[in-house]
Amino acid sequence: MATYLEELTIRIAAGIGELPESRRNRHTAFIKQAQKPDGGFGGREGPSDIYYTSFALRSLAILGELHGEVAEQAASFLSSRLAGQETIVDFLSLIYSASLLENSAGIDLFKSSQDNWKTTVADSLETLRRKDGGYAKGPLGMASSTYHTFLVLLCLELLRIDIPEPDRIRDFLYSQEAEDGGFREIKAQKRAGTNPSAAAIGCLRIIGGLTEDCIDGAIDLLVEMQNDEGGLRANTRIPIADLLSTFTGCLTLTDLKALEEIDTQHVLKYVTSLEQPGGGFYGAVWDEVADVEYTFYGLGSLALLHTPSDFSIE
Repeated sequence: MATYLEELTIRIAAGIGELPESRRNRHTAFIKQAQKPDGGFGGREGPSDIYYTSFALRSLAILGELHGEVAEQAASFLSSRLAGQETIVDFLSLIYSASLLENSAGIDLFKSSQDNWKTTVADSLETLRRKDGGYAKGPLGMASSTYHTFLVLLCLELLRIDIPEPDRIRDFLYSQEAEDGGFREIKAQKRAGTNPSAAAIGCLRIIGGLTEDCIDGAIDLLVEMQNDEGGLRANTRIPIADLLSTFTGCLTLTDLKALEEIDTQHVLKYVTSLEQPGGGFYGAVWDEVADVEYTFYGLGSLALLHTPSDFSIE
């Protein structure tokens, strides 16, 4: 059975396949040109890192271009980082990248790893569990995070390890729900946001904990996040839309079968306005540099808006 991320990759790839070949080729070229001599990918500044490499590989995978030399070089970079002490974000980036490389290019990143490495990773992730049932950002973190709880679940799914005590996770997530719908990132926050709401809905889909009230509240919040630009904002205090929030919001509304609740043509116009002629996407109207992370969000948004209506995953 496909995991959440594997299903998402297949779904987005189907939508990307609806775009003209010339358009896909521009973005493929942009990403390949961003690869550094060590095989990895970086952000707007600095060296290669696991996080940005993962986004580049995600984009190449959905474009059908994760193979050959670009895949082999990326695998070489990621192999050099296997022994490092990584954050939970990098754990997920590494494990997901390995899955993409194996499925798209037949490269087994963990072939030389010890037999018990999956259990070791799972045990390490469980040290982040807090009394309320959620997971913290790091070992020293006191508060559970909606987003990092989502990351832990994604990691465990990719590792094919059963999620421990899912009822406690469900209870934590519902404790993060705002009164007017949607979810907070941490308890101390008063307002729900687009991205923590997307993370919470993703978690609840994985553990089978969605309720009609939760769905209705999340839809109401996400619909409110669309502004005059056409994209979605991160929360009600931020006036400007951004591509990350637009992607996660559209993905969540699609999962909840409510994408038609927002003006999708206006969203499409917004996303296209951030697409660069030479490939890549800006992150928002204030941006001046395209990077591999926002390029994935741009491609993902286009895919969701172009996915054939009869497409489904059994």
